[in-house]
Amino acid sequence: MARRRVGLWLVGAFGGVGTTMTVGLAAMARGLSDQTGLTTDLPAFRDLPLPAPGDFVVGGHEIRETTFDASAEEFRAASGVFDAEWLRACREELAAASARVRPAPRYGLSPTVAKLGDWNASAPVGTARQAIDQIAADLEAFVKAEKVDHLIVLNVSSTEPPFRTATAHETIDGLEAVLDRPGDPVLPSSSLYALAAFRGGHTYINFTPSLGASFPAAHALAEKTGALYAGKDGKTGETLMKTVLAPMFAARNFKVMSWVGHNIFGNRDGVVLDDPTNKSSKVETKDKVITEILGYKPASVVSIEYVPDMGDWKTAWDHIHFKGFLGTKMALQFTWQGCDSLLAAPLGVDLARLADLEKRRGGKGLMKHLSCFFKGPEGDPENDFFKQFAHLEAYAAKANAESR
Repeated sequence: MARRRVGLWLVGAFGGVGTTMTVGLAAMARGLSDQTGLTTDLPAFRDLPLPAPGDFVVGGHEIRETTFDASAEEFRAASGVFDAEWLRACREELAAASARVRPAPRYGLSPTVAKLGDWNASAPVGTARQAIDQIAADLEAFVKAEKVDHLIVLNVSSTEPPFRTATAHETIDGLEAVLDRPGDPVLPSSSLYALAAFRGGHTYINFTPSLGASFPAAHALAEKTGALYAGKDGKTGETLMKTVLAPMFAARNFKVMSWVGHNIFGNRDGVVLDDPTNKSSKVETKDKVITEILGYKPASVVSIEYVPDMGDWKTAWDHIHFKGFLGTKMALQFTWQGCDSLLAAPLGVDLARLADLEKRRGGKGLMKHLSCFFKGPEGDPENDFFKQFAHLEAYAAKANAESR
């Protein structure tokens, strides 16, 4: 029996996360690496009919003209990650994946992100509809050429500034009426990919804090075509710690008076987040989880600073000042240091594997059970990591029972 082919279309393909996912899938498929770091390798998930690393066919869109091989070598030199022997062994897979990456339409990009782009092979677009049409055409060509059974569009591109939606974004008809409007972007780039994916009934997952599919017209289109979606903003490091520690303070009835988090890192995401308008999107999702878990808002500061020499190594230092019994004031501090893309990439693989499982089960619309992977989970106000993960385990148990 032929293996199921799952298309993984990476938006921002040659970035740190996209490159790490592509290298990781190739290395795991070749047996060069185990699956440490994958939630879907835990016992609760191992018996599920999930796609194997070698079942994925990688393609994508990018604004920078390079290759996965070149990006991986650059990444290895700057951050000391990836085994050089693995890269040599996987060169064929990386070259094949690079050949499936297409130049992205230059529409809806923030000025800071646009400056990173040097790939102008595609025809210029002047409206949102033209951009969506180009993306959709590339997606369908990929599905046809690679004989893909299920296409997953995963947004791992740079963070966009906050985008204020309007009445036109409430309904499909309202949105259709403005897609041909020239001038200021009707939608940011992340949302163009969501609409193009939904148009074809494909899955869209937003791993960034950008708008993506988070507006009513997009939800309506997904419902109309039966597309799956999930997001937003992958929960990988400091915020993961917040959603683990905040429930402890709540359960012990400690009063958190202030929570200060300071982040430094130096990759391209750091370049983009050095722009205050782009940074504000990330700060919002990192900051609000504490309030949602505790039920009140302590004094808080979240800072994100670009330090070029850090490379992909991100360091977060948090100081939590809290009040305990008889008004005694105490403090907890922690330092989190991790390789940003190596923390994010396995979650991207997990999300793609679980999305394909849901597709096989006949699912449609929002995949709420994936909320534990996100800082701002779509349609789910719950941010307590343990409660979120319990929902995922319950989903896995049900899926396991159905497959027996």
